Amino acid sequence: MTSGVKSEGRFGEQDFRYVAEENVYICPAGERLAHHFTNEEHGLVLHRFWTSSCQSCPIKPSCTTSKERRITRWEHEQVFEAVQRRLDEHPEKMRQRRQTVEHPFGTIKARMGATHFLMNTLPRVATEMALHVLAYNFTRVMNIIEPGPLIAAIRTWIAEGRGCFYRSS
Repeated sequence: MTSGVKSEGRFGEQDFRYVAEENVYICPAGERLAHHFTNEEHGLVLHRFWTSSCQSCPIKPSCTTSKERRITRWEHEQVFEAVQRRLDEHPEKMRQRRQTVEHPFGTIKARMGATHFLMNTLPRVATEMALHVLAYNFTRVMNIIEPGPLIAAIRTWIAEGRGCFYRSS
């Protein structure tokens, strides 16, 4: 929903209705955009839809500046549509999610010194973030249960050979 076409006064992809049973999109003018091909980009399977009726369409200027309007659909797009539908039905859930999720991130950021990541490149930053989240979760566990039983459980886990920690021979 962040496409620039809306700001330019044209129809966005959400103005087109997908009909799953027929695997077509219906445009605001009532035309059917048929599936033409499928390809893979950056590991995502994408389906392409369009119609050749755009040339004679009276509302074409409100739809596209190209020869025809094309719609791209990800193979798992229905998941996003279901989430959006649930969010539209219960907008208060987003407020609840923000209240639930933002606190841990604020705590993690404060522990980081309210600063930037120390690593560069996405894989390294992802690793750094994963370690921050692990430390946060470990602290939460220690606050929920006493440290004594936790340490005993870790020792048992290591003694049984399930840990990846150093073991003396």
